[in-house]
Amino acid sequence: MDAITSEQMAAIDANCEYLGIRRLQLMENAGAAVANAVKKRAASGKVVIIAGKGNNGGDAFVAARHLSGYDTTVILLGRKEEIKTPEALHNWNSLEKTSITLVQVTDVAMLDPHIIKKASVIIDGIFGTGIRGTIKEPGSTAIDLINGSDAFVIAVDVPSGFDPDGGKFEKAVKADQTLTFHKMKTGMMKKGAGKYTGEIQVIDIGVPCEAEFFVGPGDIQPFLRRPASSHKGDAGRVLVIGGGAYSGAPALAALAALRAGADIVTVAAPKSVSDIIASFSPNLIVRSLSGNRLVVEDIPLIIDLIKKHDVVVMGMGLGNEDPTLEAIRNIVPVCRKAVIDADALAQNVLHEGHIDLIITPHAGEMKRLSGADVPEDGKKKLAFVRDFAKDNKLTVLLKGKVDIISDGTGVRANRTGNAGMTVGGTGDVLAGLTGALFAKHDAFSAACAAAFINGAAGDLAFEEFGYGLLATDVIDRIPEVMKQ
Repeated sequence: MDAITSEQMAAIDANCEYLGIRRLQLMENAGAAVANAVKKRAASGKVVIIAGKGNNGGDAFVAARHLSGYDTTVILLGRKEEIKTPEALHNWNSLEKTSITLVQVTDVAMLDPHIIKKASVIIDGIFGTGIRGTIKEPGSTAIDLINGSDAFVIAVDVPSGFDPDGGKFEKAVKADQTLTFHKMKTGMMKKGAGKYTGEIQVIDIGVPCEAEFFVGPGDIQPFLRRPASSHKGDAGRVLVIGGGAYSGAPALAALAALRAGADIVTVAAPKSVSDIIASFSPNLIVRSLSGNRLVVEDIPLIIDLIKKHDVVVMGMGLGNEDPTLEAIRNIVPVCRKAVIDADALAQNVLHEGHIDLIITPHAGEMKRLSGADVPEDGKKKLAFVRDFAKDNKLTVLLKGKVDIISDGTGVRANRTGNAGMTVGGTGDVLAGLTGALFAKHDAFSAACAAAFINGAAGDLAFEEFGYGLLATDVIDRIPEVMKQ
C-alpha cells in the first residue's frame, strides 16, 4: 500500500493551500469523516473528545459540531488562547456558539477521569503527525486515561504519541480505530503498529492529485530549516566547474548557489576567465586552472577541491572541445555528488557507480544524451524521463514549459516559470541553485525544490521587468521565494 511520511503530508497540505484549497476546508472534510465513523459505531451515546491545540484538535472540533444529537463533551488540553492555528481556533470559536460542553484543561488535576469513564466513544485528537520526544502534561495523563477506559477509541489521523514515520516513541494512545487522512503513514506499516492503531481506515479529505504531482511551496520547506548551532560550511559547500568558452555562466551558477543558502561556493575556472568571474562578486572564491579551457592536466587540482566540497556543479560555459570533454569524463566518477548541466551533458559522460547525480538538460540536450527526441505527449514524456533516469541510475530535471523531474521511481512536474526566462543564463541559475539544495539533501527532493524556486523567482522578476528580465534578476529573487 502506498504510504507517506509526516514531512510529505505537511508538504501536501501546503501545496493544497497553494492550489487554492484552504486548510479550513480540508479540516472540515476530516472532522466530518470522524463524526461519520462515530455515527456508524453508535446511533447515540456519550462521546468524549480529547483535543490538543494544533490542527489535529481542530479536526476533532469539527467532528464535535457534526455530532448533533449525541451527548458530546470536548476537552481541550490547554487554553483557548494557546490554540496554534487559525483554522483550529476558528472551529473552537464555532463550538462556543453551540450547546456542546467545552472544558479547558490547563493542569492534570483538572482532568476528570469520571467523564472519560462514562464515555461510550472517545475521539483522540490530542497530537497529530508532528509530535516527537517526551509527552508533557496534561497530554501524558490524558493518554493514560484513554488507554484505561472501556470506550471505543477513534484516533484522528494517528494515535496521539505514535510516531507516524516509524520511529521510537514514549507512549501512545491504543486506538480501536484510526482514521488516517489522504494516505497511510509509513509508521503504520511497521510490525506491531496495530497495537496502537487498531483498524486503519484511509479517509479521502479532498486532496487533489495535483498537490502531490506538481511541486509547490510545501516541497521547499525542508530546505529552509537550519540549526541555530550551525557553523560556516554546515549548510553546504559547492564547487562550480565552468568557464573558458564563456565567463558569465559559471558566475551566475555560483551566485545562485549562494542566494539559495550555500555557505561556501568555489568556482574552478580556466585562467583566461578566472579574473573576470572573480570580478562579479567578492563573495565568490575563484580557483584558477591552467589555461584557456578545462583540460586533463587540471584534474589533480580539481580532485583536491572536490574533496573539500559537498557537491560539484559542472558544465556551465566550458565549451565542447574534445580535450575539455575528456577532462569532464574523468572528473565525473571522482565526485560524490554532482549536478551536470550545459556543455558537460555530452555522450559517455554519465557514470554509473558510487555517485549521486542530477542532470539538468533541456530537450535538445536530452536528445543528445539519449539519442531520441523527447516526446511531445505528456504521458509519454513522463515515461521517457522516468525510464531514462531509471536506466542510468540518476535524477533528471528536464527543463521546459513544464519541468519534469524523476529519479527513476518518482515523477514530479513543476509549473512555475514563464516565457521571459528564455533569456540566457537562467539555466545556469537553476544548476547552481540545484547544487546548493543538493549539498545537504537527497537528489530527487533537491531537483524538485530547485525547479520550483527557480521558476517562482523568475515569475517575480517577470512581474517587474516583463520580457526584459535578466538571469541576475532571477538570482536576486531566490531569497524572497525561499522566505515565503
